[in-house]
Amino acid sequence: MRTQIIKFKSAFLILLAGVFLSLVSHAQSEFPVRTDPPRLVNDYAGLLSSEQNGSLESKLVSFYRKTSTQIAIVTVKTLSGYDKADYATKLSEQWGIGQKGKNNGILILVKPKVGNERGEVYVAVGYGLEAVVPDAIASQALIRQELIPAFKQNDYFTGLDKSTDVLIALTAGEYTADQYVKASNKKGKSGRGGFILIMIVLAIIFLFSRRSNAYGVSSGNGFLGTLLLMDLLGGGRNNGSWNDFSGGGSSSGDDSFGGFGGGSFGGGGAGGSW
Repeated sequence: MRTQIIKFKSAFLILLAGVFLSLVSHAQSEFPVRTDPPRLVNDYAGLLSSEQNGSLESKLVSFYRKTSTQIAIVTVKTLSGYDKADYATKLSEQWGIGQKGKNNGILILVKPKVGNERGEVYVAVGYGLEAVVPDAIASQALIRQELIPAFKQNDYFTGLDKSTDVLIALTAGEYTADQYVKASNKKGKSGRGGFILIMIVLAIIFLFSRRSNAYGVSSGNGFLGTLLLMDLLGGGRNNGSWNDFSGGGSSSGDDSFGGFGGGSFGGGGAGGSW
């Protein structure tokens, strides 16, 4: 009897171990395996050209070498049933993005829009960077201002390029999250205001030209004036404070960065859909 109980326990433990290993294997298969050699830009969904991939990789590696902060990009075809925040956090932890102790990693996770499935994006922020890239401020503005508008146009490179510029500037202390949000809001308002102003100016010039023609005055000067005003207005927009927010890094020539350092994530970040 005792022998049968021991055999039963052994069989049960073997079965339990098999189930556990199966679950672990299944969980690992739901997340992409890190490339070898490791890269900061991992385009598993095939959204970027080789040139775009190389440009982003070079910029992020250069920034990592200067600061030790690791900003990673991962695109996937499916989230395997996970919520985007949960998937991004688990993947970040599994890969160990950032440095151990500093926890200075950031992951931009992108799942493109396919058929009736919505596109999903999530910016996961490591423990050590949550103060400089807070969830409800910089990350949300980053999602709304830089990522989703470009992704809606299927321009993944522009969205990723601009958003990484912002993250580089934020984490390097070039400006604060509050300053970025204020500049984002100012950019949106100035864009709408500039369009309205241009329409008003054009209407005034049109009316002035018609009146001049009625008195036999050439309208050529009115046309030239229109072009000049449009050019000045365009230049004024480019001189706004938003253009002070240009980040990026120089190409280093060697895109290998050595690997992730074991950073930790606690669920900080923000995401969106389109």
